[in-house]
Amino acid sequence: MGERDDPGTIGRRVQRLRVERGLTQRQLAEPVYTPAYVSTLESGRVRPSDDALRHLAERLGVAFDELATGRSARLVTELRLRLTEAQRVFAVGEAEAAAEQYAELLVEAETQELAGEQAAALLGLGECALETGELVAGRQYFERAEECLAGAPLPARVPALRGRAVAHYLAGELRYAVYLLETTLDELNRGGLHDPDALLLLYASAIGPYMDMGAHARAAQAAEFALTLAPQSGDPALVARMHRSVARTLVAEGRLAEADASLAKAAELYRGLQIRTELANCHWMRGYVYAQDGQLERAEGELREALGMLSAKRAALYSSQVAVELADVLHRRGKSDEAAALLLGVLDDLSPERGAVHSAAAHRLLGIIAEDARRTEDAEEHYVRALSLLERAGAAGDLADLCRLLGDLLRRTGRVEAAMDAYRTGLGHRTAPGTTTLGPAPAQPPL
Repeated sequence: MGERDDPGTIGRRVQRLRVERGLTQRQLAEPVYTPAYVSTLESGRVRPSDDALRHLAERLGVAFDELATGRSARLVTELRLRLTEAQRVFAVGEAEAAAEQYAELLVEAETQELAGEQAAALLGLGECALETGELVAGRQYFERAEECLAGAPLPARVPALRGRAVAHYLAGELRYAVYLLETTLDELNRGGLHDPDALLLLYASAIGPYMDMGAHARAAQAAEFALTLAPQSGDPALVARMHRSVARTLVAEGRLAEADASLAKAAELYRGLQIRTELANCHWMRGYVYAQDGQLERAEGELREALGMLSAKRAALYSSQVAVELADVLHRRGKSDEAAALLLGVLDDLSPERGAVHSAAAHRLLGIIAEDARRTEDAEEHYVRALSLLERAGAAGDLADLCRLLGDLLRRTGRVEAAMDAYRTGLGHRTAPGTTTLGPAPAQPPL
């Protein structure tokens, strides 16, 4: 049972229900209490005991919790059942349909003042917004979810924190995204709060921004931790479906506490299904490592695996980012036409506000392919677009390399002064391979 309402609110509720049922104060009170006691209670001048509330609830034909809090236990359980249904819809890739369900559920949870259910609906809306690329709205949903969970333990707040970090990452704000993820990881590990699902979400989410910032060692370590933690989550789809079915049966039988327990298990398992997106990042990281090592065939296999896990129906932005990495490997394997087609197909899903670093990478690779085909003007246009995107995102290592490519192109076409300017810009952003200005790594889990 949640916190009771104040005596005045309870008194008004008792009076309303009594009048609706056509009972007098004497009929409601007897045989245990007096009409005077009911009158005092209805005026809010006395705080009723649990025994008194149980007596009144029985006479009024409502549940104890409903009389004490204004919330029907059955309605709350049914709300949770519908939340797990929305999670299922989202888990199978129908983000827009799930968002509609979550929006309705949020209104109902707010009406009943159910903070936990409000947070669950807001988290769902945030995840749907990330999937459809509405990054500002997504970040705002996650911030509101954090507010609802302000008094909860840190592991319970991790999905909201992680969601906010991912929204910043996809918007090109790499350093702040890493700050949010690493700060939370450090607090969890130093505080001994080694929740496997929370850690898995955070480590897997850190891989992308680490890679984009050139922190390859940290990305590799995060991928190792995530893959070690992943088996503890398992494949939840079948078990979650079973728990939902059981919960429906229990609700019908009036066994609400057992139904709630079953729904809690189903909800946790559906959250596990969302981790599939994060695990795709691990295959992405492996593909990147193989590509850096020159094992291009293995790299292509890992990246295609990641892209398959992030189908076009799910995680459009993530799919586009992995597609850029795959296109680079295809180009290096001599499949430039396939690489260019793949890049042109995903550029519509990327923009300065949505995947700036990978949009820049797509333009950079299209520029290289255009240069190889002696289409100099096209190449220059792609390089300049990429330069603008990288300056916005602050991806220093990539900027230095791109300035070299642009400078070489300008020098070969006789524009020496412009080439020198490009080289100088690149030198200003030069960093050693794999280094960043990140601070100390967060504390590690006891794996």
